[in-house]
Amino acid sequence: MSSNAPKRRFPTTRWSQIVAAGATASPVSRAAMATLCETYWQPVFEFVRYWTRPPDDARDLTQAFFARVLERGDFRQARPERGRFRSFLLTSVKHFLSNQAEHDRALKRGGGQVHVPIEPLASDDRQTFEPVSSGVTPETIFEEKWALTVLDAAMTRLTQEYEQGNRRALFDALRPHLTGDGEASYAECAEALKMSEGAVRVAVHRLRRSYGRCLRETLADTVDDPADVDAELDYLLKVIARRQPSSAL
Repeated sequence: MSSNAPKRRFPTTRWSQIVAAGATASPVSRAAMATLCETYWQPVFEFVRYWTRPPDDARDLTQAFFARVLERGDFRQARPERGRFRSFLLTSVKHFLSNQAEHDRALKRGGGQVHVPIEPLASDDRQTFEPVSSGVTPETIFEEKWALTVLDAAMTRLTQEYEQGNRRALFDALRPHLTGDGEASYAECAEALKMSEGAVRVAVHRLRRSYGRCLRETLADTVDDPADVDAELDYLLKVIARRQPSSAL
């Protein structure tokens, strides 16, 4: 390959591995799908929970959904135009719930069969898990939980990087400056870390920059084309901003 050929920052992503597999369930694509399913289990659960009264039923349905995705290779239905794992996941779970509801109705007509009800929650039940933002729908629940999951996954990735570099103590001391959670002053951090205040400021700047990179890498795992990362990041920020007036992250 010519050295002048353009380079993509994220040449291979988990989702692109899955889409590229097409009709063949390669070990690589199955492992990629398993990782994504494990990471994004919670947004699907929240979406299913909206339609299911008892939490245990929602957990069972969520587990059944992911089992079907993995065992039947539903990722074979992925198409490049769908672009994002987030979109594919939401569409797939909608189809799953629709099919499950039809199956339950058929069992009811047959009589004497055990079924899992898919019913809207009573208003009192919804208050325990719905986002606090207005205009709540199952889709907004999914999107907000997806956004928080992405942020958590990026933070986990960043934490692991600092641990591998034997800098966990530094990370723990500076993390409040990243999250805004009761942060100490730069002077206090400098004293605790035995660093100059200027060095702490530089370290915080590097931490924030590294978190931004980890966030982009986390999003890159969920798009077919790395060029879509910017658009997905913009979308995530809009979802987060939607929560901000009444809920701090």
